[in-house]
Amino acid sequence: MVSKTSKANKAKKGALKTAEQTEEQQPREYEMVVIINPELDEAKFNNTLDGITKLITDNGGVVFEVKHWGKRKLAYPIKKFSEGNYVLTYFQLQPASSKGIEAKLQISEDVLRHMLVRLGS
Repeated sequence: MVSKTSKANKAKKGALKTAEQTEEQQPREYEMVVIINPELDEAKFNNTLDGITKLITDNGGVVFEVKHWGKRKLAYPIKKFSEGNYVLTYFQLQPASSKGIEAKLQISEDVLRHMLVRLGS
């Protein structure tokens, strides 16, 4: 015999799982700062930016805005560089795709560092 509280708890857990699944399926807004190798020429730099944008769109994302902040001095050397080209990107993406994008940016030789932040709640 199953008690009423046990049935209620199971119903609550089921409702929470359903809410979590629909929340995970909703695209979220992100901002990402990328520091790109400062020694790249303009064509290679633009190819790297296009590759990042393509990476987002190929994973079902929508890029809203890309801001190039220019070369800036780094707080500490990264891969023997004291400067880096900073780029800020705003986009929308499925949460499950964000880990794949971060993994690909991490292995890129032209990207020194990146930081992906989810916006909103």
